[in-house]
Formats: sequence, structure tokens, C-alpha cells
Amino acid sequence: MSLGVQEFGFVADLVRREAAIVLTTGKEYLVETRLAPLARAAGAPGVADFVRGVQASGTARQRRAIVEALTTNETSWFRDAGVFEALRTEILPGLLESRGPVRPVRVWSAAASTGQEAYSVAMLMGEIAPGRRADILATDISQEVLDQARSGRYSQFAVNRGLPARFLAQHFRRCGLEWELDAELRRCVTFKLLNLAQPFPAIPPMDLVLMRNVLIYFDPATKRDVLRRVRRVLAPGGWLVLGTAETTSGIDDEFEIVRLQRTTAYRVRAN
Repeated sequence: MSLGVQEFGFVADLVRREAAIVLTTGKEYLVETRLAPLARAAGAPGVADFVRGVQASGTARQRRAIVEALTTNETSWFRDAGVFEALRTEILPGLLESRGPVRPVRVWSAAASTGQEAYSVAMLMGEIAPGRRADILATDISQEVLDQARSGRYSQFAVNRGLPARFLAQHFRRCGLEWELDAELRRCVTFKLLNLAQPFPAIPPMDLVLMRNVLIYFDPATKRDVLRRVRRVLAPGGWLVLGTAETTSGIDDEFEIVRLQRTTAYRVRAN
């Protein structure tokens, strides 16, 4: 049975409440596709029956599973070449110089998914500044993807998506049908569960916040709130990098837009 108005409304309301993700009319097929595995695992005849069951007497775990299923976990290694070129040639070198030889550069990969972004930054740091320490915080709303990221294991398909051959040879070893990232690089990254739509826990001042392709799923009020809280965790002189289709303009004008050679980034305006 196809997802009805009532069932779709329940899912859309749940996802908006828990993750501030807006599901508009027309996304019914997306919801059905994402929830079909949950319905099968629960033994429900269909997605609509599964949703009605959760609505009537579902557990917190089932509701959480619905929210996680509707979050987008698309990612790849060194995603968006312009962004990583700017990190390599402008942003990270500038941070390394301004932070001095002792203090680690602190990076926050928000909505980290299965970890490729965070580990890409760690590999890049190791290449441009051997021996310099990077503290990378990687967060996501989904415990499932964080567990996978923490394991450091990736399929052949996953490593084929943007991982340069030199990094594969340098940092991975074959482990059965998968590739396992070396322990030294994994130690650079701390993975934590975090919902960006809710108040942030204690986070140390960050030199670089990568929050790419996240704001597009939020309504304007949530975007403003998230950006305001990001400003509070950015260290002086720190950078915010958003997705190529995202901007702070018209949402939080306390950010200055900085045009770099191959991308755009943001810094808090000086008082």
C-alpha cells in the first residue's frame, strides 16, 4: 500500500521535530524507498503499515530509526575538488602558520557520515605538514554511520569514489573484501553523535568547520540558529566551509564571504 497523507504527515512531522529536516509534499516516494528496509525488518506488509504501527505504539528506537533513514549520507573522498584545493593551498597553510608549531589545528567535520571527509582532511594535513598534529571532530546524527566511520573499513566501491591511489597505498591495507585505514590516521579523528538542530554540547574552539550540504535541508529559522551557534565555536580567524549550493548571505550576515581561488568560504566579521 502506498504511503498515505496521514502516514507521510507523521513521518514529516517526526523528522522535522527530531532533525529539523523539511520533507515537503512530493517526497512520498523518497520516504517509501528509505523506510522499506525498516518495514521489511519489522515484518510489516508495507511501509504504510509500518508507519501506522510506529505511530500507534512504536518505540523510541523505531522512531529514531525512521529519522536516521531519512537523513542523507552521501559522501566521498576529497569531495568537491575546489574545496580541497583551497584547503591545501590557502586555508590549512594559513591556519598552520597562525596557530604556531605546538597548538594543533582543530577541525570539525559536521554531518560527517561514514567519515570520508574527516579522514580526507587528516590525510591532507599529513601531506602538507608532516608531523603536525590535527585534532578532528567528526559528528553525525546517525549512530550507524558513525560506527562504520569509526571502524575505518571501506568497500572497494567506497575507496574508488575519489580516493587518490597514493593515499590508498600509504594509509590503507587490504582486509578481506574491504580496505582498512591505518590506526595512526584513525587516531586523528574523534567521532561523536550530534544533532545540529539542537544545542551543541561543549565543543572546543574550532579553526575550521566543514558543514557542507547540510543547511539545504533546514528551514530558514533553523539555518540562522545553526549558523549563530557555529559562530560561537569558531576560534578567532577560523573558517567555515559550506556546500557549493549554500551560503550565509541573507541568513547570518555576521559572516564575511571570502572568495578564494577555487571556492567560497566564510569568516566571522571583525568587530
